[in-house]
Amino acid sequence: MQSSQKDIAYLLADYVNNTNYESLPEDAIEVTKKDILDTLGTALAGSTAEGVQMAVDLALEWAGKKESTIIGFGNKVPSMMAAFVNGTMSHARDYDDIHNKGIVHAGVTVIPASLAMAERIGSVSGKDFITAVALGIDITCRLGMACGLSPGTSGWHNTSIFGIFGSTAACGKLLELDKEKMINAFGIAYSQCSGTVQCIEDKALVKRMQAGFPAKGAVISALLAEKGFTGSRDTFEGKRGLFKMYYKKYDRDAVTSELGKTFEITNMSFKPYPACRLNHAGIDAALLLAKKYDIKPEEIESIVIHHGENSFLCGVPKEGRLKPKTVVDAQFSLPYTVSRVLLQRKVSLQDFTPQTVGDESVYQLAQKVKLHFIPELTSQKSCEPTIVDIHLTGNRMYSERVDTPTGDPQNPMGWPILKAKFKDCASFAVKPLSEARTEELTQLLTELEKAKDLNNIVKLLS
Repeated sequence: MQSSQKDIAYLLADYVNNTNYESLPEDAIEVTKKDILDTLGTALAGSTAEGVQMAVDLALEWAGKKESTIIGFGNKVPSMMAAFVNGTMSHARDYDDIHNKGIVHAGVTVIPASLAMAERIGSVSGKDFITAVALGIDITCRLGMACGLSPGTSGWHNTSIFGIFGSTAACGKLLELDKEKMINAFGIAYSQCSGTVQCIEDKALVKRMQAGFPAKGAVISALLAEKGFTGSRDTFEGKRGLFKMYYKKYDRDAVTSELGKTFEITNMSFKPYPACRLNHAGIDAALLLAKKYDIKPEEIESIVIHHGENSFLCGVPKEGRLKPKTVVDAQFSLPYTVSRVLLQRKVSLQDFTPQTVGDESVYQLAQKVKLHFIPELTSQKSCEPTIVDIHLTGNRMYSERVDTPTGDPQNPMGWPILKAKFKDCASFAVKPLSEARTEELTQLLTELEKAKDLNNIVKLLS
């Protein structure tokens, strides 16, 4: 950073302060509402995911001021703990949004933090909530784009590293922090910024908390700044700033270009399958082949999946991916997810529970999967092109390549599909939502800009 050039934190603080609902393009508003619907749905589904009850129990043990609601459960806890638990639930099923270039799950940090803060404040309108979320997700994605590295390459978990800053921006917007306090909030957030992919390699449940921790940290950062607490100022580009400490080099223009004119939330992908996004091109390819050629599992002799460098994350360690023992392992397994879709022509939430992961028929088919690395398929995006070859009896072989999986902005999921996904997620909630309540919720979220207060939506989620 040149000495005459102020840190990106100053620019982002101005951006947050100067943007209102009327500044948002129509497409940004539309996708923001979709992301809110999608994230709240994944939170409901995540309320019954392994490990979540432990987080809920801990939050209730600590008790404290009843400010914000734990989605699905209905208990009120301090806002930072609601953000933590809801963020963890939203990410637990690996069913949440993903930004291709930033390689971040932005909604699961920004939306739980914003919802907890909005409930603490009270009487927050739908328009104000949409504005805060759109800003927070835009900042999260732009910071991810600036580093130019996938988590598999850098070792950092982008969702945690960048999510805390976008979530802090959203919370600061709802609190109406001035520029000085917003700069401090970013600095306070930086002191809590962490998260690596080691937990994925070790199949640890804490991976899902790497959305909860930044959501919690964002609430703390914004509230401390509101009280006048100070944080670092050259947070992103200083001598010991984020980019120099964590990534060594970065693209400043990725953060600043068209800021306030284009919103990266419009480039968000939504997931049709509850598994790591790196699996999705392979799942789509296998599903296309199964339907097109009416492939019978008993006729399959071998399956070859051609992939790029980042997809090693879903193939290594080999034994863990061919025969996953845990839900986290299954969520990150190309052999498991592709075998599932060839056996049943779908991949659903039901396939990723401690009871179903050990299905012997899936294990047997997964043993026939071979992964083949093709350097040319490597992409610094959240999903690489994938080629699936299926070799059948009778010397038959069919092949399919997918470059743009379902849910990508170039291959989008519309409102009807997202509403159906929300309904499915709601049925997995710790207190399953009735069809009438689900329908009311989806209608309210579709027209969120009309809401005078978010309280009705929060009550329906509880």
